[in-house]
Amino acid sequence: MPQSFGQYGKSRFWEIVPGLLVWSVLVLSVVLSLVTPTLAIIFIIVFDLYWMLRVFYFVIHVIASYASYRKTLSVNWWEKVQEVQGYERVYHVIMLPTYKEELPILEEALASLLRAKYRTDRIIVVFGGEERDQAHFKTCQKILQERYEGKFFKLFFTIHPKDIPGEIPGKGSNLKHMATVLQGEIDSLGIPYDDIVVSAFDVDTVAHEQYFARLAYLYLTEPNPTRSSYQPVTLFSNNIWSATAPVRIAAFGTTFWLLSEIVRPERMWTFSSHSMPWRMLVDVGFWEPDLVSEDSRIFMQALLRYDGDYRVTPIFLPVSMDTVSGGTYAESLLALYQQQRRWAWGVEHIPYMVLQFRKHPLLPRLTKMRYLFYHFEGMLTWASAPFLMFILGYLPFITIHDATSALVVNSPTTLEFMMRAATAGTFVMGALSFMLMPPRPTATHKLRWITMLLQWLLLPVTFILFGAIPAIDAQTRLMLGKYLGFNVTKKHASSRTK
Repeated sequence: MPQSFGQYGKSRFWEIVPGLLVWSVLVLSVVLSLVTPTLAIIFIIVFDLYWMLRVFYFVIHVIASYASYRKTLSVNWWEKVQEVQGYERVYHVIMLPTYKEELPILEEALASLLRAKYRTDRIIVVFGGEERDQAHFKTCQKILQERYEGKFFKLFFTIHPKDIPGEIPGKGSNLKHMATVLQGEIDSLGIPYDDIVVSAFDVDTVAHEQYFARLAYLYLTEPNPTRSSYQPVTLFSNNIWSATAPVRIAAFGTTFWLLSEIVRPERMWTFSSHSMPWRMLVDVGFWEPDLVSEDSRIFMQALLRYDGDYRVTPIFLPVSMDTVSGGTYAESLLALYQQQRRWAWGVEHIPYMVLQFRKHPLLPRLTKMRYLFYHFEGMLTWASAPFLMFILGYLPFITIHDATSALVVNSPTTLEFMMRAATAGTFVMGALSFMLMPPRPTATHKLRWITMLLQWLLLPVTFILFGAIPAIDAQTRLMLGKYLGFNVTKKHASSRTK
């Protein structure tokens, strides 16, 4: 629990609505199954039909996105960006907030930047430590300065003070402090704001070697580039071979969700490690320091600041990150649950949007309705769909008394067909997961491939335990005013099998 609740509690009605909707759907499905099972069966058939069509829609977008991803990977973007006049004016700022991460993790972050096919004299790296971890961070800072000073245009280190009024401990408040300090440094260097692109990365992020060249190319060729954020494909693959099966499924599921989103810019938010214009960050006053979901909120801040004239441009190149891990199998599952709950805490954007949309009359009404609908619908189905499909969908067939009616006799066959059709999406994800896997480490046995294949049988269980339940948990906490603090995903260098 954070010491400060920040912006939470300012709109209790809209904090209650998402959780109330989820619990209403779940309770109503049970009540209908007990009182009017025939009506419940009709509801389940309609819902499964909707879900089957949604899965088909999802798969089509994932395949289209993957095709663009493969095409983008095949291009030498360093050569292409050098063909653009004035490419050398673009500076990349990489912001790496850190809290108690081990030195090898920090070193790998810098080493990956040195491997990039881009001019290192146009790269500015900023590490942001926390005062709560000051001694450890200072030790790492000294070593990193000795080993990497002079290898980039600039290498900065900041320490975020603790217990600042109006803040909650977390990545957003640290990023805001980092950017505030950095602004003074940029002003002293005299670099034009419009020439700077910022990549806010988790410290375990390893960008593709062509990432910064591709990003610079887009920034130089996109119309009005300072009115767009830039979203890569996030792969949780740094330690995927050593991760547990449920963790791997959740990791690939997140990647496939992102692939399906980045080809639909009309509904896209930024997610996790991504890039954005420094001009936009200055205009919005940097990250809000009093919330958990800073990676997506920064996009909404820009959308509001520019009255809807802001978008997300897909990069279609990967950044790889660590999956959650722990010392034991149980600790890994607990870490996965906490991570999924933190991501589901993105429900906090709903009361924020409702309040802010009222204050921005120039923001198109259709834009407001679209973002509210997609967020409501996404949060509702995230929390309720797995239960309706895999558990509650069978309840009315148990409670109905007239087992000879045409509806009861024919419904199982109909539902089985729709579920099998929807399951086809699982095979597509399974096949694509092998194409997104990094090479098998030499220390990993060849038979691990079999585990990688069989793990998809756990999808329904993982869908419920590490999808629906943490989403219900997050929305219920918001509904009850039990606000969630920022939970740092621990990184372990030892989990990256060589």
